[in-house]
Parts: sequence; structure tokens; C-alpha cells
Amino acid sequence: MKDDRFYAHSANTAGAWHLLNAHLREVGRLARIHAGSAPWREEAGLAGEQHDLGKYGDRFQARLRGQDSGLDHWSIGAWSALRQHQAVAAALAIQGHHVGLQRGDRDSLLGLDPTKLISRHPQGLTLSDPELDRLCARARVDGLDFRTPPIMAVTTWDKAVAAMLDVRLLFSCLVDADFLDTEAHFDGTAASKRHRTPGPVLDPQAALGALDRYMREGIRSGTQAQPAVREAREALWNACTAAAEVAPGCLTLTAPTGSGKTLAMLKLALEHARRHGLKRIVLAVPFLTIIEQTACVYRDVFAGFPEHFVLEHHSLAGLGAETALGDAQPPQERERRLLAENWDAPIVITSNVQLLESLFSNRPSSCRKLHNLMESVILFDEAQSLPVHLAVPTLAALSHLSAAYGSSVVFAAATQPAFDSLHEAVRQHAASGWQPVEAVPDHAALFAILKRVAVTWPAPGETRSWDALAAEIQDTPQALVVVNLKRHALTLLDALDAVPNIEHLSTNLCPMHRRAVLKRVRCRLASTEPCRLISTQCVEAGVDLDFPRVFRAFAPLESIAQAAGRCNREGRLSEPGEVMVFDPEDPGDWRRRYPTHAYFQAAEVTRRILLEHGAIDINDPGAFRDYYRQLYDLTRPSSQNPAFDEAIKSLDFAEIARLYRLIDQDAIQVLVPWGERLADFEALRDSAETDGIDGAWMRSAQGLAVSIYRPRADHPAWSILIPAKLRRTGKAERQHEEWFILEDPWGKHYDETRGLILPQSERVLIG
Repeated sequence: MKDDRFYAHSANTAGAWHLLNAHLREVGRLARIHAGSAPWREEAGLAGEQHDLGKYGDRFQARLRGQDSGLDHWSIGAWSALRQHQAVAAALAIQGHHVGLQRGDRDSLLGLDPTKLISRHPQGLTLSDPELDRLCARARVDGLDFRTPPIMAVTTWDKAVAAMLDVRLLFSCLVDADFLDTEAHFDGTAASKRHRTPGPVLDPQAALGALDRYMREGIRSGTQAQPAVREAREALWNACTAAAEVAPGCLTLTAPTGSGKTLAMLKLALEHARRHGLKRIVLAVPFLTIIEQTACVYRDVFAGFPEHFVLEHHSLAGLGAETALGDAQPPQERERRLLAENWDAPIVITSNVQLLESLFSNRPSSCRKLHNLMESVILFDEAQSLPVHLAVPTLAALSHLSAAYGSSVVFAAATQPAFDSLHEAVRQHAASGWQPVEAVPDHAALFAILKRVAVTWPAPGETRSWDALAAEIQDTPQALVVVNLKRHALTLLDALDAVPNIEHLSTNLCPMHRRAVLKRVRCRLASTEPCRLISTQCVEAGVDLDFPRVFRAFAPLESIAQAAGRCNREGRLSEPGEVMVFDPEDPGDWRRRYPTHAYFQAAEVTRRILLEHGAIDINDPGAFRDYYRQLYDLTRPSSQNPAFDEAIKSLDFAEIARLYRLIDQDAIQVLVPWGERLADFEALRDSAETDGIDGAWMRSAQGLAVSIYRPRADHPAWSILIPAKLRRTGKAERQHEEWFILEDPWGKHYDETRGLILPQSERVLIG
């Protein structure tokens, strides 16, 4: 008997096929729910109902039976949304729900015309059916009624960053709805779908109760901080409580290092969510070391709350939940990964890379979570880490997210950038511009209270040799030294080779190794044992260490202030802690002294201010405003990225996604044999050799991986880097382009102090 029904997906494991009309209705319904109160809610629903319109084609139905291939089932639905409903955003979202968002200019949109796609398809595919009228007729017979929505997401591209964010948010609603309904079908039975359990819901009142209890019983009662530090922390706490009453919008939270900013931010976010009915809190952090530290604190605060009340989404998340390689994934870890796909959780801790690159992405998997940023509190810790060349479009997107979708964006920093001076440049891309409200209006008083260090600056032209610096460190029982380059850290380690209790921290060490170093350092500091830590900048932002003396190589002003934040952090010393800024004796151009040209420029602005004033008071927020204004005058952020600006003008979603990168992407991951986890390394290496690697292997390997710039083709490092093989899927064996395994049978290339040591490694180490 012939089956005249149309299907969206083939049979699940229980033998049930997925009816197309049911799929389109459900995706439309879910897309509307995801859109919430957005003015384009109905357009999101239309996108859901038409996204698989091409599956009504006979050829697609044959494909489900394994009788056809190479088909495009999405473009015809996009053409319907555009031609019949003038819904530009829906058309772009439908077009992109498999291949990613493309271009929004008129010529590209008109290229969706099936008569053009028949002769020249951009992906070399064939339309499942080019006759739109026939497909719509079949949909009507199948019970579907496509009504033109009253409000469109895109009426003008005049403010392109804002308008493109509107499209991405609608796209997010569509692709998440599509993923969820498809997942429910394939997880279902013959009788019904099996929908995943939704994540817990934010209860700000209960969360505030837990936070206040944690502060009362865990922090205030056990603190060893001096009265001035406790006074400043209490003042910040009260200021954040008061600031929560302001209307949703953009805020800055300026507070000195050691003032309790991490928990005060959470207090502000929860109070703000309670006051304004916001749905979730998303905390974005620039560095993995801070993410791990912050996540640990948040887990302690909400220890009694439902599983995944605090959801981590970053490269190291879930490492503690991994079982032995090859064992079944723990159910709670599988659930965490499912929730991380769309950030379906009350509190999300993620990285700047994950959040900001998603805001400018064109891929379905990356954009899927974006709709859950609407009506949320979005916290950025260490806001000064935002690259200057991406500042203007980033601020525009975040400003529009706040102004149009009821979210609050909070930039927290001890060295708050003067981004408000870019207001007019931001307004070119988003009408709301960038004029944040300061959450702690009297923050200058906090800096005065917490003046815990004295900074010694180098005289003009004064330099210091590594040997002289090593001799001074040797005479200092507890000292932190922060340098600008890994090469410099290794040079200093060589000069201190005979000195006991030397520790080293850089991204030459795999994450698990870095974690172990920090634990040892904290134990030694707490027990007043000798401890000298040589580190790159990775120790600066947010890492909770408290040294009596800090040496800092000359650097941008915010980096010097961040290093100073690791000195006398708790204010326990009877005298101010000592921060000595030095210029290394290393002749040559900026490349031998600084990691990037932008870093060099910022350091030179610091040097210019120092020459003008003789000294800089790092406890004066006004000094940082002056510094950032001079830096922006020199670097002109609005004109730093011409290729990116051209992609915005061209409304080219794919090119924007390619160009928006917070970190250098030409990198590889190297699995290393760190001694304390050697058995894990060997299991991962053997599994990669025997079975090949897949996503689960990569997640397990993250904690033992070091990221390096890809060496040039003739670099000797390739002699000890073994390409990992991809797990076979019936095709020819292929090697992964980004994952390698260190071949180090004699232990020469991964050192317990220095970490990864490659032959002639200077040009390939990151950071």
C-alpha cells in the first residue's frame, strides 16, 4: 500500500517516522516561544513553519528512503518567506539553518530564486523541488497555513551590526527549535517523542538567600583580611545591591582588585534579575584559569541547588566528570552537554570567546544559544581584555542586545576601559551607542581604601639584566615575577636554576599542570614557606594569589595594575606591598620585548604618561581614563579593522564570522605527557592510535593539551608531533589538522617545571 504522507525524518530506533507537518508546526511553535516578546515573534514562527518546505518534494522523500542524494531542501522555503511574505530575516534564517547564514544584500537574496539555483547552486546541490506553488499546495493539503506576520525583524540595514544581530537572534530561535524537535523524534518511541528535561529555572530569591548565607557563614566569618579590606568589600557589596534597582541597560562595575568583585557581581546580577524579572545570568570570563576559579566558587554557593543550576560551557568543562576512556559517559555529564548547546540553565559560566564569537557567528550550532541572552543579565569580568580592534562592533552588538531585548550588560574591571569615549563610533552600528551607568559611583573611594601596594617605576632608560633580577629574586623568600614573553620566563628560570622552590606558570603547561602549580603556590604562601613564581601574563587577571612582593616587566598600564593585584591582596602586611616595574635588558625591536604590536603600543602609551608625570598612581581610576583615551587616540579602534568593516557593509554573515576572532586561530593542540597524569596521557595516546579520535576524545584530552601556533612546514618540531587520526567512519583514514600527540619517550620535551619544550620553540609558543 502506497504511503501518501510526507515525512521530515526517517525512522527512529523504535521504527517511528517523523511526519513533516508535525515537525513544521512544532518548530514554528517552539520558535515563537524562544522569541518571547520580541517584535519579530511571528516571523520566527513563520521561519519554523517554512524551514523544511522543500521536504514536500518527491526527491527528498526518496532521499529519506535512500534513493536520492545531493539535495537542497531549504532554499525554496527561504524563497517563499522572501517572495510571499517579504520576511527578510526569516528567509536568511531558513537559508542558513543547514549551511549557515550567508549574505543579506539584495542581489544575494534574489539569488534564492529557484530558477537561478537550478542552473547555478552555490553548494553544487540540486533543489528537492523547484516548484514553489506545488510545495505550498502540498503543505496546505497537509493542514498548514502560512500567514504573513505583521512585523518583520529587518526593515532597514542602516545600523548593520544591530540589524544583523536581529537576524542572528531569529536564526537562533529557529535552529534551536529545529534541533530540539529533531532530537525529540530520534530519542522517542514508536508511540511518542521523548523530549529532554528542561534545565532548572532561575529563582533569584532562593539564589540570593544562598549567596547571603555563603557570605555570612563562609566568607565574612572566616576572613583574615584587614579591616580596611573588609570595609571596602562591604562598601562594594552595598553599592551593587543599590545598583540592581536601575533599569535594564548597560553598566560598568569599577572596583579594585581584592575588593570581592566576583561575588559582588553575582549579587548585582541576582538582585537585578529579581527586581526586573530577568531569566538567567551569563558570566563571560577571558581566561580559563579565572573560569575554573569562579566556577568553583559558584558551585560552593549553590551546592544545594538542582544539578546544572550553574552550567559551565568552556573547553575544560566536565573534565572532572569524565570516566576512564572508553567507558560510558556519565548521565549528568551528557545532560550538561545537552544544556550547554542552548544555554538552558539559570546561571551560565562561559568564556569571552564562546559568547562574543557566537554573537558574530553564522553557524547554526554556535548561534543556537543566542536567544537565551534576551532578557538576561550578561556579566563580563576583566572587561579590559576585549581587543581594541574588535571593540566598536562588539559594543554595538551588546548595546543593541540590551536596548532592544531587555538584557543588562555589565562590564566589570579594576582597570575599566573608557569605552564610553567610543560612543559616536558605536552609534554608527547601533542607535543606542555606548553610554553605560556606573554601578559603583564612588569607586574612587574604594581604590583609596584599598591602597595596599607601593609601585616603583624604572627611570627613563634604566634596564635590568636577567642575572641581576635573578639575584634579587633569590634574596626574596616570596616573590611573583610577571614577564611579557615565554622566552623571558624560560631565560629567568635558567638564571634561577640553583634556587629551590621555583615555580613556573604559563600556557606552556597544560591546564591540569597549571592547576597543580597554583595549588602548590597557594599552600606555600599560606604556610609562609619560600615561594618564587615566574609567570607570563596568564597569572594576572583574576587569579587569587597574595604575594608580598611582585616584579613586573614593563607593560601596558592595565597589565601592571593587574600584576599589582596579586600583591598584598588581603592587606595583611604592616607596610604596603612592593611592586617593582622593570625594563628587561633585551636589545632589539618590539618583537623581542612584547607579544604583539598592540601590546607594544599600549606599553608605549604607559611610558609616555610616565615621562610626562614621573609616576602613575595605579590606585587612581582617573589615571586609567587618561591612559585609555590616549590609547584610543593613538590606535583609533573604529578604523583598525577595514576588512571586518567591509564585511559589515556587505552584510556578509559568513565573512564576519571568519574575521571575528578574539584569539589567533592558526593554532594546534598538543597532547602532552605530564607526569602526574601520565596514565591518562598513555590511555589517550593508545586510544588515538588504535581507534582514532572524536569529540569525546578531544574533550577528555583538553586538560592535558598545550596550544601552540602552527609551526612552519620546515620546523623541527614536526619530528616529535604525531598527527592524531580521526576515528574511522567508513571513509579513508584521515589525520586531524589541529590535534597532535607529543612523542617524548625520554622526557626531553615536556618538563615538570617548564612545560612543553619544542626544538627552536620560540616562534611557535603562544602567550
